[in-house]
Amino acid sequence: MFDARLRPLIDPPLDALGRLLARAGVGANAVTLAGLLPAVGAGLAIAHHHYVLALALVLLNRLIDGLDGAVARIRGPSDWGGYLDMVADYVFYLAVPLGFGFASAANTPAAMVLVASFTLTAVSFLVFAALAAKHGRMASEHGTKSFFYSTGLAEGAETIAVFVAMCLWPAMFVPLAYGFAALCLLTVVQRTALARRTFRK
Repeated sequence: MFDARLRPLIDPPLDALGRLLARAGVGANAVTLAGLLPAVGAGLAIAHHHYVLALALVLLNRLIDGLDGAVARIRGPSDWGGYLDMVADYVFYLAVPLGFGFASAANTPAAMVLVASFTLTAVSFLVFAALAAKHGRMASEHGTKSFFYSTGLAEGAETIAVFVAMCLWPAMFVPLAYGFAALCLLTVVQRTALARRTFRK
C-alpha cells in the first residue's frame, strides 16, 4: 500500500550505495543471494528467542533486498535476477513466521495461518503478473521490475513494519499474525476484483 509512495525517499540513498557496489564489480544476483543469510538467520534467531538479533537481521535483509534492485538498475535488470529476487523475498517472508512457530507451541496456529495467507497473496500476485505480461501490461509505480507489480493493501513496507513489531513485542505475535493475515486476505480479494475487471474480457 505504501511501497510506491516510499520509493522516492528510499531509492536515492540505495542507488548511491548500489553504484558503489556496481563499480566494485558486485552483481545484483550476488547481493540477492547474500540476503538469504540474514533471512534464514532471522528465523533461527526468533526460534531461539533472540529477538534483538532477529530484528537486526530483519533490517539487514531488507537493506540488502533494496541494494540488489539498486545494483540491477545500474548494471541492467534480468529475468533471472527478477526470479531470484522473488524467491529470496519469500524465503524471508516465510522464515519469520516459521521462527515464531518454532519458538512456542502457542504461536504455531497463528504462524500457520500467516504462512497460508502469504501463500495466497503470492499466488494472486504472481498469476496477476503472468496474465499482465500476456496482455502486455506494464506498471512503473514500483520502479523498474522484471514483471508486473500489482499494488495491494499488504506490500513490502507493511510486512516489514509488522515483522519489526513482532521482534520488538514477541508476546504480541499471535494478534499481530492474525491481524496481518486478515490484511493479506483482503489484498487477495482486492487483487482478485482487479483481475476480474482487467482480464475478464
